[in-house]
Formats: sequence, C-alpha cells, structure tokens
Amino acid sequence: MVVALSKRGEVEPFHAMDVLAEANRLKAQGVPVISMAVGQPSDPAPQAVREAAARALRDGRIGYTDALGTAALRQAIAAHYVEHYGVEVSPARIAVTTGSSAAFNLAFLAMFDPGDKVAIAAPGYPAYRNIMAALGLDVAEIELDGAAYLTADHLEAAHKAGPLKGVLFASPANPTGAIVPEKELGELVAKAEKLGISVISDEIYHRLAYSGPDITALSLSDDVTVINSFSKYYCMTGWRIGWMVLPEKLVRPVERIQQSLYISAPELSQVAAAQAFTATPELEAVKARYAANRELLMRRLPELGFALAAPMDGAFYAFCDVSRLTNDSMEFARRMLAQAHVAATPGRDFDTLAGHRFMRLSYAGSHDEMVEAVARIENWLK
Repeated sequence: MVVALSKRGEVEPFHAMDVLAEANRLKAQGVPVISMAVGQPSDPAPQAVREAAARALRDGRIGYTDALGTAALRQAIAAHYVEHYGVEVSPARIAVTTGSSAAFNLAFLAMFDPGDKVAIAAPGYPAYRNIMAALGLDVAEIELDGAAYLTADHLEAAHKAGPLKGVLFASPANPTGAIVPEKELGELVAKAEKLGISVISDEIYHRLAYSGPDITALSLSDDVTVINSFSKYYCMTGWRIGWMVLPEKLVRPVERIQQSLYISAPELSQVAAAQAFTATPELEAVKARYAANRELLMRRLPELGFALAAPMDGAFYAFCDVSRLTNDSMEFARRMLAQAHVAATPGRDFDTLAGHRFMRLSYAGSHDEMVEAVARIENWLK
C-alpha cells in the first residue's frame, strides 16, 4: 500500500519537545531529572479557574461555542485590555483560539498566500518558522547579530533585500526574554505600516516583565494583529486556550477558517479562562518566584560559563552563549541531561545559523529546583 507523504512534514523538529520526551523517559525510570527545557509554569491553573471548570463539568453540557468564542470570555478579554493597558478593544475584534498555536495558524492562513515572504527574528520561537514553512510561506529570518530585539532598521533592510508581506515579533521574546522598548516598538510598527508590511505581535509573555510596564502593539495601531495566550502568566498550558485581537477586516476571514479547522476552542477551557483575570494576587505570587529564580540565574550562570546572550527583561528564560564550553549545544544538551540530569534546550531550535553556540534555560520551575539545577551543572562541569 502506498502512503503519501507531503514535504510539509519535513519541517525541523521542535528540539525542546524532543528533550522533554527524553527527560520524561528518564523520569519514568526513576531518574530525578530537573527540566529547564520547556516554557511551562510548574504551578497549576489558579483556583478560580479550576473551580469554574469543575462547576461547568458538574452542572452543564460541554459543547461547541461560536467559532470566535463565548461572549463572556471575549468580554473578559476586552475588559482586561482596558484594565491592564488602558486600551479600548471591541469584543467583536477578539477571536478565542485553541492556544496561541492555533492563533498563529489562523493568522498566517488569513493574512498570507503561499510564496508570501514573512520576516521573523533569529533567534526566535521555532514554531513560527515551522508553521509558516508547512503552509508554503517564504520565511525571512533576520539575524539579530547580538542585538536584543528587532528594530525598524532591521525591518527596512530585510524589505530592501526582498519585499516582505508581513513581520512577526514577540516582546518579551522567546528564547531571549528581551523586551522591545516603547519608543523602538512604535518605530517598528510605524516602519511596517509605511512599507505596507502587515504586523503580528506575539504578546504571550505579557504580565511577565520585570523592568517596566507591558506595552501592547494595539496602543500604537488598530491595524496590527495581536496574539496572546493563557498558557504562560496564567499557568494554563494544558488547557490549550488563547486569543487574537484582529483588525476589523480580518475578523470574518479568521472566523471562516476557524469554523472549518477547529470549529471552536474547547468550551470547558473558555469557561475556565474567563475567571483567570480575577486571579491576579495568586498569579503575582507565582511571578515573584520567577523573579527570584531570575536573580539566581543572572548571577550564577555566567560564573559557570553560560554567558547571558540577551537581557532577561521578561518571560522566564535565560538565553546563554555556551561557546566557552562547547561548539555543539545539541550534543552538550544531550550530555547534560544524561549525566547531570538537567534538561535544557539547544539553540538550534531558535536559530538554525548560529544556534550551535547557544542554549535556552527555563526558570519557570520551583526555586529549590533552580538551586539544585545550578549545583548539578557546576559539579558536572568540574
């Protein structure tokens, strides 16, 4: 029997998930692995979220919702923009999605055609590149070459090299944690608009900034597409629930595609997520632990030869230059997991050109785990 295989399946593996699979295999054998590989909070969803889900399971039928999401959740998200950013967003412009992953699919499908060129920063989140490649888009990776974040000058130079249809950036960024300052963010959005480049702003690490307030791209333009998620700050990774804020002309195209690809985000997760905005005190306590972990790693990692390659302004990542220790971070990560029982992500996930020199370490775990992880790495390197 012949099995058809498309070239879409030939995208680069997401190595962080491969590392997680190996870490889980070792854990199942009783090995005390500490995982710093995946950007996943170690805390459960807030109590109000879990209680809302329990009530929904006990009291009602869980089914389909409108393709764009429940009115209650879309209104709660709109209220969040007013409260947190001082920005008015109509609930009619909000689409609830099955995590940010579905939001990226929907954005790329609704905004671009096969062959369109879309710019992203390198280092950057690998799923951007892989999803776009699978959809037949031409990915323009802009090497930051030591710069902390994508700038208007980067964008203009890339556009001159080959006309861009879109640009996608994140602030705070994965893997670096770097934040685009408000002035530079405004310049980047303005430059994109001047050049006729559509903007997608990934804001899933908002509320995890340590050096200043969050700035949403929506405060700069109504024509940007913003993607966010309940996975990170709100500790809801496995609930697979996120959202988009769309320019008005994109709402109906996204709705039509969502109807066929996903029908709707899971209703149970939508009911639960509507309560996430009420849990700020609980979530700020979690963030305070991240901040303590950050202080520890900022001090200790450079002492171990893990030079910080970007400012740890936000999110919960340390992106490190490990070229003093290895020229092959993939092999180094395998050995560190096998011998020190600490899992981290090799840089190839984030930069196919220079990633062999870098590693990303997540500090979303407990403080005791971070202290132990650093001690294990130190002993292993002796």
